[in-house]
Amino acid sequence: MPELSTFLPAIIVCAGISFALGWYLNVRRSKQKIDNAEERAKSILADAEKDALNLKKEKLLEVKDEWYKKKQEFEQDAAAKRSKHQTFEKQLQGREDNLERRVDLLNHKEKDLETSKRTLDDKLRQADEKNTHMAKLIQEENVKLERIASTSREEAKRILLENLTNETKSEAAQMLKDLRDVARADAKKEAQKIIIQAIQRTAADHCVETTVSVLHIQNDEMKGRIIGKEGRNIRAFEAATGVDVIVDDTPEAVILSGFDPLRREVARISLERLIADGRIHPARIEEVVEKVRLELDEELIHTGENALLEAGLHGGHLELIKHIGKMKYRSSYGQNLLAHSLEVAHLAGLMAAELGLDVSLAKRGALLHDIGKTVDKSVEGPHALLGFDLTKRFGEHQIVVNAVGAHHDDIPMEHPIAALVQAADAISGARPGARRESVEGYAKRLERLENLAKSFEGVANTYAIQAGREIRVIVEHDKVDDAMADQLAHDIAKKIQSEMGYPGQIKVTVIRETRSVAYAK
Repeated sequence: MPELSTFLPAIIVCAGISFALGWYLNVRRSKQKIDNAEERAKSILADAEKDALNLKKEKLLEVKDEWYKKKQEFEQDAAAKRSKHQTFEKQLQGREDNLERRVDLLNHKEKDLETSKRTLDDKLRQADEKNTHMAKLIQEENVKLERIASTSREEAKRILLENLTNETKSEAAQMLKDLRDVARADAKKEAQKIIIQAIQRTAADHCVETTVSVLHIQNDEMKGRIIGKEGRNIRAFEAATGVDVIVDDTPEAVILSGFDPLRREVARISLERLIADGRIHPARIEEVVEKVRLELDEELIHTGENALLEAGLHGGHLELIKHIGKMKYRSSYGQNLLAHSLEVAHLAGLMAAELGLDVSLAKRGALLHDIGKTVDKSVEGPHALLGFDLTKRFGEHQIVVNAVGAHHDDIPMEHPIAALVQAADAISGARPGARRESVEGYAKRLERLENLAKSFEGVANTYAIQAGREIRVIVEHDKVDDAMADQLAHDIAKKIQSEMGYPGQIKVTVIRETRSVAYAK
């Protein structure tokens, strides 16, 4: 026990020192943790401030981009509205000019009517004076006859009446002649005014039809795919469309040549789709060409309806509307047939309005006057009579039917509208640069070349290509064998040589193809 009491103070002191040292170390460790936490907090705050600053900059950039886009959209919208307003202003200005010209024309007509009225009043006054003078002469002659002649009063009266009748007939004939001359002169002047006004108010562009279409391609490597292995693709395409495909050194371009614009359009659309699709082989070519033909038939109807709307007309048989659409792909002496027909419709409508005739019937007759040119080439006859039969079959008005058939004097005219259609047709065709005779003759020569080759038995299709220097004949394989194909080529060449006139030489190529088809199920 004495030893324990001796070491107890030392133990207590050691315990106190240990506690103080532990407490000090604990405090220091806690302070260090606090300092580390403060440093991490400051680092996190700094990073947060940087992220916030970067986010702020990104949002500002997005806002600026959005503002710039909205500004561009606003400017484009404003420009479009300004352009639209300018177009409306031009249209209003044109209408004002037309109204001013019409007012001037009406004033001029009023002056002409006043002049004619004064002339007629003068003639009536002269006639009254002559009648008064004639009465005096009759009285004098009666007195002389009664005094000199030994005839009775009745006999003298008869002689006087005969003389008076003869003199009156002579003067009346002279007056009628003068009135007819004045009427002819006035009618000629009025007709010239109407025609000139109609021509001035109808401004039309003139385009001359060409026989080639240029198709742009992405690169020259595509030309090899169009030609195909040993030329099978290009041969299949030409056989399916009847259009000559020219692949030459022209960079990034393929030329489609053919005198029939409808065939050329089918070929152009088909080749564009084949290039875009990338699958170019004979079976795919036939499939695409057939699909394009069906789509183009529907497009013809839309074109015909748009033409009727442009002429201010509506209604009609669906087949007749389709024939109107076909006019877009026909030409008349190099002049596009649909553009020519629309121009004739506007001219005839303006002249009919001036003369007080039915404007709608005049426009309809003028729009359909060349519809016979769209009839199948196998039907013989003048295009005016073909159009006459076509419009009559589809229930057009009798005046329209007569105007179509009579515009080249193939049948008698039954209404003034027929004369207007004929005059408007002549005006449209007589415009400088409107027509070109050589293209029409060229197209007719190629059509005759195709029809001549098609007249042989066993021929399925014929295509004139290379500007008429070659005729390709597709024969039916079950009717014409290889030996007959060779003889057929010689017979066609001989008939062309004997019945047609042409420069240079024409190559006749007979193609006989046998296909076997089977389906795996």
